[in-house]
Amino acid sequence: MIRTQRLYREAAGQSQRVIVPVTNRGDAIGLLELLVPDDPGEDVLDEVREAAHVLAYIVIANGRFTDFYTWGKRSRPPTLAAEIQYQLLPSSLSCEAAQFTLCGSLEPSEDLSGDTFDYTLDRDTLHVSVTDPMGHNLNAALAATVLVSALRGARRAGAGLAEQAHRADQALVQHDHGHATGQLLRIDLHTGRAHLVNAGHPWPLRMREGAVEVITCEVDHPFGLSEFATLPYRVQEIDLRPGDRLLMFTDGMVERHGERVDVPALLERTRGLHPRETALMLTSAVREAADGRLDDDATVMCLDWHGPQVTQRRVSSGADTQQASAGRAKEQP
Repeated sequence: MIRTQRLYREAAGQSQRVIVPVTNRGDAIGLLELLVPDDPGEDVLDEVREAAHVLAYIVIANGRFTDFYTWGKRSRPPTLAAEIQYQLLPSSLSCEAAQFTLCGSLEPSEDLSGDTFDYTLDRDTLHVSVTDPMGHNLNAALAATVLVSALRGARRAGAGLAEQAHRADQALVQHDHGHATGQLLRIDLHTGRAHLVNAGHPWPLRMREGAVEVITCEVDHPFGLSEFATLPYRVQEIDLRPGDRLLMFTDGMVERHGERVDVPALLERTRGLHPRETALMLTSAVREAADGRLDDDATVMCLDWHGPQVTQRRVSSGADTQQASAGRAKEQP
């Protein structure tokens, strides 16, 4: 049900057990399970779906005031480095809008390497970043804190991509936190134009009409190494069309244990899945290749671009499971 985002029902004595996803804008929070009278009508099932969708908002709102939901997600207490790293991630790993669907996944290594991903949605723009600092454990977590905070501060001040990259670079230099690779992406939701800065990071992948290709963009110096570089960060336009799936990732996905995973082939095989499921399957594949003990963090951001012409989003289940179409879209809340 998490994967399909569809209601499930089964007989339970004189009643029926109904399980529905509790999801908000692609963020799969959990499941709601109810016992209802035998053979409920569609009107009852619609009310159950709506109740689950409302419950998602309640959980999100209450999460600001308690650690209960965070505690419930954990199987064991995290290390200090892990606690820092997790707090740097966006509060929701998934986001859906009419024009796109986005999800990130991070599979941590034994000695955390500081991988992070981030996104924010403005009125007209989607901002996405993936970063990978040097080092492990607390040093990597502190470098990631400086890096992500510098990027967010620059972004929130209205800086362009090149200036965001420059401020991140200078923050690592000034605070002596080594260097990091990263990729910054910005998409105009009205035009569909996409721009990218690549700071020494692995090239992204783009799947178009079922075929995966590497986007061979220009690569600039990693953040924190400006003293060895003479050129500023370059903002490049990348070709993004409706129906494309874009994958940004860290080197842990393609090096060390990641070398055993055919990322392009797995991206093709999962093209019918929600980006949330694709991202999870990709990082899980690397973890399995390492027998559960990764030497480096494995991180991906998976983006489905529906196009600027799509202006409404279906919300009956709390999450789209396929690209929205204007003809069958419901009113966006």
